[in-house]
Amino acid sequence: MSMGKTGVRGLVAVAALIAVAGIAPAQTRVVAWNISNYGGTDRAADIRNVVYGVIPAPLALQGTSMSPDIIALQEIQSAAALATFVNVLNTAPGSPGDWAGAPYVNGNDTDNALVYRTGRYTLVGNRTWTISVGASASPPIPPRNTYRYDLMPVGYSAPTSMISVFSSHMKAQGGTDDDLQRLTEATRVRDNIEGIDTNPTPENDGMPVGSNPILAGDFNGQSSSESFYVELTSNQANNIGRLFDPINTPGTWNNSMAFRFVHTQDPSGAGGMDDRHDQVLIGSSLKDAAGTPAGWHYIGSPTLAYSTSTWNDPNHSYRAWGNDGTSFNLTMTTAGNSMVGATIAQAVINCAPGGGHIPVFADFRVPATATTSAATINFGSVRVGSLAPTRNLTITNTGNVALWGANGIDTLNYSFGAAAGFTVPAGPQSDAAGGTGFTHTLSMPTAVIGPKNATLIITTDSPEQPTLSVTLTGTVLPPNAAPTANAGPDQGLTDGDNSGTEVVTLNGSLSSDSDGTIASYVWRNGGTIVLSSATGNVVLPVGVTTLTLTVTDNEGATGQDSVQITINPPSNNPPSAVAGGPYIATDSDDNGFQSVTLDASGSSDGDGTITNYEWKDGPTVLCSGPSPTCVWNAPVGTHTVTLIVTDDDLATASTTASVTINPITCDTIDFNNDASLFDPQDIDAFLSVFAEGPCVPETATCNDIDFNNDGALFDPCDIDSFLAVFAEGPCRPCGQ
Repeated sequence: MSMGKTGVRGLVAVAALIAVAGIAPAQTRVVAWNISNYGGTDRAADIRNVVYGVIPAPLALQGTSMSPDIIALQEIQSAAALATFVNVLNTAPGSPGDWAGAPYVNGNDTDNALVYRTGRYTLVGNRTWTISVGASASPPIPPRNTYRYDLMPVGYSAPTSMISVFSSHMKAQGGTDDDLQRLTEATRVRDNIEGIDTNPTPENDGMPVGSNPILAGDFNGQSSSESFYVELTSNQANNIGRLFDPINTPGTWNNSMAFRFVHTQDPSGAGGMDDRHDQVLIGSSLKDAAGTPAGWHYIGSPTLAYSTSTWNDPNHSYRAWGNDGTSFNLTMTTAGNSMVGATIAQAVINCAPGGGHIPVFADFRVPATATTSAATINFGSVRVGSLAPTRNLTITNTGNVALWGANGIDTLNYSFGAAAGFTVPAGPQSDAAGGTGFTHTLSMPTAVIGPKNATLIITTDSPEQPTLSVTLTGTVLPPNAAPTANAGPDQGLTDGDNSGTEVVTLNGSLSSDSDGTIASYVWRNGGTIVLSSATGNVVLPVGVTTLTLTVTDNEGATGQDSVQITINPPSNNPPSAVAGGPYIATDSDDNGFQSVTLDASGSSDGDGTITNYEWKDGPTVLCSGPSPTCVWNAPVGTHTVTLIVTDDDLATASTTASVTINPITCDTIDFNNDASLFDPQDIDAFLSVFAEGPCVPETATCNDIDFNNDGALFDPCDIDSFLAVFAEGPCRPCGQ
């Protein structure tokens, strides 16, 4: 869920402070450390132990080390000493090996310096800014130079993403003008934060506008009421340069047991731990409080005072390294040291010869970075009054978790501006680093017709992306217009194969939708669907059929049109008349007539049936009816008969056939064909063949035994006719 800026930061801060003094692979850790006249020839092992020594079990911070990112150093004697210190850090077990030193400036007395991790920070311009020049025995001028180092986190570029670390070593207590010298230095620091050129040169050395100031050093102050401290932290007309104690622990620190957990001097001398000389102060932009500028933030609750009962204050990341509160007015505890253990505690002491100091640090979060899941969101086109379309937009805190860790990146706070024509989330929104972002639902109301176009501005507290913009587009359309169906013109076809049906091509492709697209086509014959596409073939019967085309558009509206399809029966082809013949017969009884059967069964009708056969001899109808045959008692002679066939569509065809009725005639009397007429041998031959014997003589060739040619073989009438003709009488049929 999304929550307000204050709530999210509070929850993140509480979670982070569970292990605020652990190894700092995530959050930024800034250290102030007066290393006591460091010349680079000693304390290498102790420095490594202080910085990267691992706290033993079973202590609360077991397995962790100080592991800082930036160290503001005091009492560095030379550039060579600084180079040695950097090398010591880079060769320490557990070190990332990316330490570098800011350019060393050799000022009066021992000097301040700064070392930083290049894997996380860039020294802007690779420059050390001298913002206050010190001098020996010249009150109110302070005895040492004060330097500023502008550091930009890797991956950032905005001016407000930069931190400016001031390294300061103020005048020690003692003398008549020590407070005045500290005040002078404090005034220069505050003025420089306000952008004032505090060390006039051809180049303005004022802190860049928007940078986040951190003052880290040995202040040599004993009370928050001292004038220098008041100058640094008080409310003035111009509060740009005002600094704050992140642990909100004012008071008289010197020799007060109430502050035993934050004392930093002296871990090794006879006076013991009884002063809070070493501190880290922060600008207002680094205070983790609601309503403050976005960007860098101290990990902790700067409105709460540091605990007076435990060093492991859950409300602060600020620590006086090695001070577990058991060393008030004593040398710092080693055996039984509940914060860092004996080994590291002893290394801290060894690094503070002659009544020196212990490191003090505070942890910070780098600014959030931001991105949107889309630069343009199109809500599409919807109808007026329809359900408002929604789209998702994810806002993500894109801080580099691999480099800074989720706890080392500030929570991203943002809000949506108005976007005319669209509905966007209201109120402040937040997204912690390390997640997949926060997804919001945007919508486009549909009450007003017309195109929608707006630029949504998301205002964030990321210095890198103070605003994000997303283009929103969409269109609210008028009410949906129904589609127009076009079933095509009426059609008339003929049953081409006389099957009673015909294939018909339907075409509804001229249907249209003026404000969308047609999603479906359905053709119906009554209530029956016959086709479900714009075009296609259907089979319809002979007759008139009305089909209805229904088209449905992409929004469910419909339109209809009908088409009338007429399937005509096929055009009739006339039948084919086949009369048979020629018909030849003999008047077998010599009565002048002979019966013949006329046969028209060879006639046909390719597209129907023949319903009547009519036979005529001239104008005389011989037969008429459905039978293809006709029996006619034809007179002797040659006749031409006409056949007329009629089909089921009353078409006719005709043809003729010849009918010949021959009179009865007898064969030649020379039966054995020996060229001898009226030869008794012909009688013998006839009778022999009639008796199914041989022709006489056997070498002769006899005629057919049907002598009277009446078509009857072995007929006694043939004997009578043969004998009558042999006697030179007439040929006669049987019975005469």
